Amino acid sequence: MIVSRQKPFTDILAALDGVSRVFVIGCAKCATVCKAGGEEQVWQMQERLTEAGREVTGSIVIDEACHLLRVQRDLRAKGEMVRSAEALLVLACGAGVQSVSAGTDKRTVAGLDTLFLGNIRRFGQFEQRCSLCGACRLNETAGICPVTLCPKGILNGPCGGMDEGRCEVNPNAECAWHQIFTRLQGQAEAGPLADTTPPADFSASSRPADLKLDT
Repeated sequence: MIVSRQKPFTDILAALDGVSRVFVIGCAKCATVCKAGGEEQVWQMQERLTEAGREVTGSIVIDEACHLLRVQRDLRAKGEMVRSAEALLVLACGAGVQSVSAGTDKRTVAGLDTLFLGNIRRFGQFEQRCSLCGACRLNETAGICPVTLCPKGILNGPCGGMDEGRCEVNPNAECAWHQIFTRLQGQAEAGPLADTTPPADFSASSRPADLKLDT
């Protein structure tokens, strides 16, 4: 899921400078799980904007704010509430914000900072396990991503700073390569580490990326 958090309210107000009428948009997926842009946060934002002297013309929590066509359809359904707003405040990830901005000439304001692709440890606790590098090596590294879990992103680790299995950059964390080696040993599969990994192919993560499935 995409992990995000709400920008400071002072930053949101600064982005809405000169705007008196606002329509607020949330997302029922990732932003809801992060408690950054679900129904509760949209309601709270409306309250805060009203207290700050803004008129909220309406709001909506879209099922998937990253879905371009669905966003445009749902906003059309809100009719005059959207048309009468001077700006659309979006409490969703960067993809959601751009789904909104792609279909309107109105000022679109991002209310969240998009942080990373994360796993859920438990409610309200998220961890980054994937960097979306486009060249997954998990089959060779026992399902542990060194690009993400090693702060240096080393492909042929560990680095010289590892100390008794702990990370040089974050001593509270176990070295990613120590984890990989230990797990492979447990699986009697240390063989994959015998080969040197070539330098990363950054063309696999060139931007902007797209993907069209064969149908």
